[in-house]
Amino acid sequence: MSKALIIIDIQNDYFDGGAMELHNPVEASENAKQVLNKFRNENEPVIHVQHIAAAPEMGFFLPNTKGVEIHNNVKPQDYEKLITKHTPNSFIGTDLLDYLKSKGITELVFTGMMTNMCIDATVRAAKDCGFNCTVIGDACASKDLEINGSKVKASDVQNAFLAGLNFYYAEVVNTKEYLSA
Repeated sequence: MSKALIIIDIQNDYFDGGAMELHNPVEASENAKQVLNKFRNENEPVIHVQHIAAAPEMGFFLPNTKGVEIHNNVKPQDYEKLITKHTPNSFIGTDLLDYLKSKGITELVFTGMMTNMCIDATVRAAKDCGFNCTVIGDACASKDLEINGSKVKASDVQNAFLAGLNFYYAEVVNTKEYLSA
């Protein structure tokens, strides 16, 4: 079984002062960096996914801005695959599936942002495409949300989405568990 790390949307707009600040993005990116270093040290494939807004009204990840850039904690190396996407699902409109198949990859490890959007959409799609998926929960981040006038704390959003993924779509572990396995 061949595995790859997929780092989704760890971009500057999600950090302090960015256009779409998340809860604990630095901690999540530092955990993602630890997993990234493991993959690099073991010469395993790493795929970086960068979201670029297709429409300016999105308000973040706008082309040619500092906010759209991948955060320094997980900057891609020249030899690592970079996928550009315009929707939450990293498979839609990209060559991600073809790339994974061409490399014989069957197992995917996910880190990134936002847990409730791009992580959720991509992990579910990956499982539906037949991949075995692991999500490093504390190497992902979310934000406070609102529905019908009720606020939902980022930690509750994070836990609910990770629990949903863990039910069928992925094994959800933390960084320490993954690195010590």
